[in-house]
Amino acid sequence: MAPNTPHVETRRVGRFTVHAIQAGYQALDGGAMFGVVPKTLWQRRITPDDKNRIPLGMRCLLIEHESGLIVVDTGAGNKEDDKFKSIYGIENGALEPEADGSTRTALESGIRKLGYKPTDVSLVINTHLHFDHAGGNTSVDGAGALQLSFPNARYVVQQGEHHWATHTNERTAASYFGRNWDPIIAADRFDFIDGEREIVKGISVLHTPGHVPHHQSIVIDGGNEIACFLGDVCPTVSHLPLPWIMGYDVEPLVTLESKRKLFARAAADNWLLIFEHDAFHAWGHVQHDGKAYALEPGAGSGPSLDPTARPA
Repeated sequence: MAPNTPHVETRRVGRFTVHAIQAGYQALDGGAMFGVVPKTLWQRRITPDDKNRIPLGMRCLLIEHESGLIVVDTGAGNKEDDKFKSIYGIENGALEPEADGSTRTALESGIRKLGYKPTDVSLVINTHLHFDHAGGNTSVDGAGALQLSFPNARYVVQQGEHHWATHTNERTAASYFGRNWDPIIAADRFDFIDGEREIVKGISVLHTPGHVPHHQSIVIDGGNEIACFLGDVCPTVSHLPLPWIMGYDVEPLVTLESKRKLFARAAADNWLLIFEHDAFHAWGHVQHDGKAYALEPGAGSGPSLDPTARPA
């Protein structure tokens, strides 16, 4: 599944052009990804490998906004060693060599494929600060020096999530690394927010706790269409059934209520849902069949655009 070329899918969400960039892949234990759901059920949807791992993506967004380019989540970045990548099945390696010897990630390659550079990004929004969502906030250069991946951007996350990330316990410590945010704080580029709010016109954050207490999903209101980048409240299409919740969630019953509230709103108002960890489906609309939520027929792909096209 290694990304030999940047995988980018592009569509309009109302007045916005939204690019879904696959920032690499993961392979995690299927039992951990589905919690209390028996393997006899979840393996009908996703086939595990011989180590019981299932294929996952690390999809990020690049939104063309009138205020500037916006990146939503940043993948695992280029700072982790081979042992770490092996443990978490991470494949996000260099697609093109850099002149300074550093590793260009799949996210950066995707941004460059679209005709932009990391220095063009004006805003980065993190759903939360786990390493596979915020690892690409910072990077190391060819000399091993830590730097901001998007040096001209402001970074946004919930204040409560930063507190949670910096006050870990035996269970949560393995997911949070200060190197993914400390340089941003030192450069005074982080904006910590509290609760739901509009970040820039048409781009808002929605409180969707459960995976972690201050998890946020990103709502893109393009005027005549609304999309929601789910983050880890529903990582893949296979997690659409309300009780199908990751074992990684620290408050699974809270996740249940977050999903119930979010999906009811999405189905009623025909929101486009964007799946961060699905290795195959970027987005789709949901419906309730009287028993459970599922993608609308044919909703796994949706209208695609030329990823290098610009709106008129």
